[in-house]
Amino acid sequence: MSASGSSPSGPPPAAAYSAAKRRAAFPRLADFEQLVSFELDPFQRSSCEALEDGHGVLVCAPTGAGKTVVGEFAVHMALGEGRKCFYTTPIKALSNQKHADLVARYGAENVGLLTGDTSVNGGAPVVVMTTEVLRNMIYAGSSTVDNLGYVVMDEVHYLADRFRGAVWEEVILSLPDHVRLVSLSATVSNAEEFGEWLKTVRGDTTIVVDEVRPVPLWQHMLVGNRMYDLFAAEDAANSGDTRINPELARQVGELDRHYTPFSRARGPRGGGRGQRYRPPSRPDVVQRLDGAGLLPAILFIFSRAGCDDSVRQCLRAGVRLTVESEVEQIREIIKEKTADLPEGDLTVLGFWEWREALERGVAAHHAGMLPAFKETVEELFVRGLCKAVFATETLALGINMPARTVVLEKLVKYNGEAHVDLTPGEYTQLTGRAGRRGIDIEGHAVVVWQPGIDPKQVGGLASTRTYPLRSSFRPAYNMAVNLVQRLGVVQSREMLEQSFAQFQADRSVVGVARKIERNREALAGYSESMACHLGDFGEYAGLRKQISTREKALAKQNSSAKRAEVETSLERLHKGDVIAVPTGRRSGLAIVIDPGLDQRGETRPLVVNEDRWAGRLSAADFPGPVEPLGQVRLPKQVDVRSPKSRRDLASTLRASGISVPARGGRKRSGVDEDGELAALRRALRAHPCHGCDKREDHARWGERYSRLEAETEQLERKVAGTTHSLARAFDRIRALLRERGYLDGEGQDEQVTEHGRRLTRLYSECDLLAAECLRHGVWRGLDAPELAAVISALVFEARRDPLGAPRVPAGPVTEALAATVRLWVDLEDDERRFRLQNRTREPDIGFAWPIFRWARGESLEKVLTAAEVNGQELSAGDFVRWCRQVIDLLDQVRDVVGRADPVGATAAKAASSLRRGVVAMGTL
Repeated sequence: MSASGSSPSGPPPAAAYSAAKRRAAFPRLADFEQLVSFELDPFQRSSCEALEDGHGVLVCAPTGAGKTVVGEFAVHMALGEGRKCFYTTPIKALSNQKHADLVARYGAENVGLLTGDTSVNGGAPVVVMTTEVLRNMIYAGSSTVDNLGYVVMDEVHYLADRFRGAVWEEVILSLPDHVRLVSLSATVSNAEEFGEWLKTVRGDTTIVVDEVRPVPLWQHMLVGNRMYDLFAAEDAANSGDTRINPELARQVGELDRHYTPFSRARGPRGGGRGQRYRPPSRPDVVQRLDGAGLLPAILFIFSRAGCDDSVRQCLRAGVRLTVESEVEQIREIIKEKTADLPEGDLTVLGFWEWREALERGVAAHHAGMLPAFKETVEELFVRGLCKAVFATETLALGINMPARTVVLEKLVKYNGEAHVDLTPGEYTQLTGRAGRRGIDIEGHAVVVWQPGIDPKQVGGLASTRTYPLRSSFRPAYNMAVNLVQRLGVVQSREMLEQSFAQFQADRSVVGVARKIERNREALAGYSESMACHLGDFGEYAGLRKQISTREKALAKQNSSAKRAEVETSLERLHKGDVIAVPTGRRSGLAIVIDPGLDQRGETRPLVVNEDRWAGRLSAADFPGPVEPLGQVRLPKQVDVRSPKSRRDLASTLRASGISVPARGGRKRSGVDEDGELAALRRALRAHPCHGCDKREDHARWGERYSRLEAETEQLERKVAGTTHSLARAFDRIRALLRERGYLDGEGQDEQVTEHGRRLTRLYSECDLLAAECLRHGVWRGLDAPELAAVISALVFEARRDPLGAPRVPAGPVTEALAATVRLWVDLEDDERRFRLQNRTREPDIGFAWPIFRWARGESLEKVLTAAEVNGQELSAGDFVRWCRQVIDLLDQVRDVVGRADPVGATAAKAASSLRRGVVAMGTL
């Protein structure tokens, strides 16, 4: 190539001119491209151009596609304009990761970090934070929001989360209009709907959807020790051809005939004992992937204990995936990340086993791990030093940990309430981690086959692209008082009407409204068809309907009265009474052995009949009251389980001479004697249409009219219940808050009271209960460890029901917890009375004992051992997480009531006593 002139491989003149023109049109983007080490994809470029053009943007793209580049460009724009940019994420780990990325590019002086327990340079022009922190800032009217130009909402699809999703919508609806919003979402099938809503509430928003993975994903199934492609087409990763690999289908069909799933292993079809199928062990799977060059891999095991067991299995099996030079690097990173761990806690934390596994290239990753351990695993994995990570699904929630391969051991997971099948959206989110951009030319998703897993089912999960974003937004107490305080009632209701939840609800009734319109047209036609020349047939049909309704009501009334009579007669029976069972398989004579009540208070006499059957009868076995026909003497002890005893009783019954009485004639029912029914029947016979020769034809049309009218009324009620549903829920919450003194006044004059102002600053799932405890003084007189123990009940939620009642410190803690629970009972009663759907959960005292001991200064080993003895499953990671959440609520209490207040001063001491050792690590 010559020293001068253009390169022969350079772009053609037309393309070069077009690129130059684009650079001139978007100078800030051109500057930004100089900072990144790669060429932007078309979707990234069009998103950034829209942002520089003054639009908000919604970017929907697969995991690993590089959506965050658009967020980083918003940071670049803000710095260039001398304005602020807040970069929000759903989880602290992702905030920490993004903070590190931005510091590396723009310097520590320009980038801050704010999470629940970390505050670094919060006044910087660029601040990374969890979404809740931004929501709290907006409600508090924080000056930090001044000069805000851009907000990036990473993982905005989190607004579907049923526990935390409402926060995303609160932020979107509450941000000042001039703030440009950058929304980054995983691929969802209703991106246009979400974008349309964003345009409605945020103004001009450009929607950019990209469904092409930057690294093609191959789908496989591991059957025994053999790996099969899931799809038949050679280019299935790119073509979208979803025909199942016939060789895989044949192999699975053959195995399915010989083996049954573990839970149903009672023998193959056709009888006999079923062979138990043993899938490849986890160490075998890891070594199989290693041999095929498919590491690093994330192996999703939907159980914390399963992840930890997998690591232990790999250690026992002698798995080693690292070389000596890598081991040295691993040790250095472990030393750096865990330098602040107290020496005395290393054993109870399982440090040595954890380090040995990492040195071999194997680790677990789940919410029960110590944060320092998780962060170490994440860094080692990203650097390619940790080769196999056994993880729960929490790893898929946004953390940047791409792998070459993702393995799914099962297609079922426990969602906290039941074992449920993975959804296509969850499958895509998990397997989306496979394929490292710029490193791998292709990614791999592997499902480990077990009996019962159908390749077609896996193909359906892998190829389905319908996972819509559904809002979880609902008004809550803290939201209600903050909205009333900031906006007043009218504007607050208007804002709720603008939520994505209401937007989707209103859209959902559009089809229903059309159906109502069609029904109304059909009703008009039915009305014509039932018209009668003798009179108003609608009126006549109404009489027929009234008669039918009255007959049913009387029949039900008679049935209830008869049942009550039967119940009363059963209650009068005595041991030894002989009764007649009139109908059914047990008809004939029977002796009453025990006339006792069951647990529900219903009388169910135990009897033995002539056929030696023993069992309990109920009111349902008798059409009318039961009268004893006579008495027989019974032994003091009667064992109806004994065949001999039943035989003797049947002989006694037959020898008694008592016989079943003849059945009497049928008594007249109350239906025939009812005055209202008689009057209706007379009116019917007197009606002109009664004499019409086409009366029954008209009546058929009348019945159709009646059915369709009832259906239409039901649809109209549905529309009425959906329209303005959030505003009505808001009104019910306000009514409860007014009654309890948190709001005062009516309508537009409604004001937040002193108690309500406290509530505006309490951000907790049990916010109103916390406010009530402060208001009633139930936490007064407690010392720091005692207050930490009591407040933990409003934060902690046990993962499983405890085997027995958890131990709690005696004395003031027990009394304060009892008072807190009493306030909760009163509150829940009110919530039911006001028909609130999202009610305050019951306080959980399961963490009171461990946190009480930690606040008293005891060692981590003693605290965790005591928790185990107390029947609680509490890992070090769980302990740290719950402690930090208790600290967060203690800090809120301190700020709400002030340090001058005894409870505020104690809250400050309690939070300080908890901030030590592993709990304080990584917080600033």
